[in-house]
Amino acid sequence: MVVVVALVVVVVGSILFHLLSPWWWTPIASNWGYIDATLVITFWITGFVFTAVILFMAYCVWRFRHEPGRVAAFEPENRRLEIWLTVVTGLGVAAMLAPGLVVWKQFVTVPDDATEVEVFAQQWSWSFRLPGEDGRLGTSDAALVGPDNPLGISPFDRFGQDDIIIESDDLYLPIGKPVKMVLRSVDVLHNFYVPEFRAKMDMVPGMVTYFWFTPTRIGEFEVLCAELCGVGHGHMRGYVQIQEETDYQAWLQEQRTFAELWEERRVRTASSDPEQ
Repeated sequence: MVVVVALVVVVVGSILFHLLSPWWWTPIASNWGYIDATLVITFWITGFVFTAVILFMAYCVWRFRHEPGRVAAFEPENRRLEIWLTVVTGLGVAAMLAPGLVVWKQFVTVPDDATEVEVFAQQWSWSFRLPGEDGRLGTSDAALVGPDNPLGISPFDRFGQDDIIIESDDLYLPIGKPVKMVLRSVDVLHNFYVPEFRAKMDMVPGMVTYFWFTPTRIGEFEVLCAELCGVGHGHMRGYVQIQEETDYQAWLQEQRTFAELWEERRVRTASSDPEQ
């Protein structure tokens, strides 16, 4: 009976913890309320299964407890029970996967009017690139990454000359406008994660991943790396600043383009090496 009581206490305690503890995440600041809805559906399904299984175990322990003269029945196969369990399990897994697949399709189906923003990760910092007046990002290549070109942007692509380079951990975006986050890593696995946006995605070296969102709240939101990436992983943080359009445009005018930074570094390199 001690085991039965312990199992029931586990179920009741888990339900009370779920309902009464302040475990819920921070208020959402993007259009991805779908993520919260999907998690809630998943919690309900897994919570029901957890409760049913544990209470069934408690019932079995009590119902088939040892009694003098009771002999255990040996039944190595039960085709009807196996089919029933397979069907119910399959339906449960499908019920958990279906909402996630629907939301995932929305998560990677980028609107036509979304602005591309590149996120560049390396141990252990963030950098960003925004399109210039032409509205598009130039090409880049990890082979071009170096002291004078930390983001590996092609100096021969005319579309990259006016790209805005943000060599800091802070990114500014306007409120109410969709953005496509293009994610690149130059060294190891990273993960771009802003909890309030309910948006995160792995950044795999040699690949370009992406997702999109629309900011819905003005404010400062912390960027975290959600993939263990080395000894400095815990310090790989930054901020996304969401502003009104006028404030964002004022900030944007203060930033420097790739062409300006490239020329400045080329001149600096030439001045430090008289033979060039």
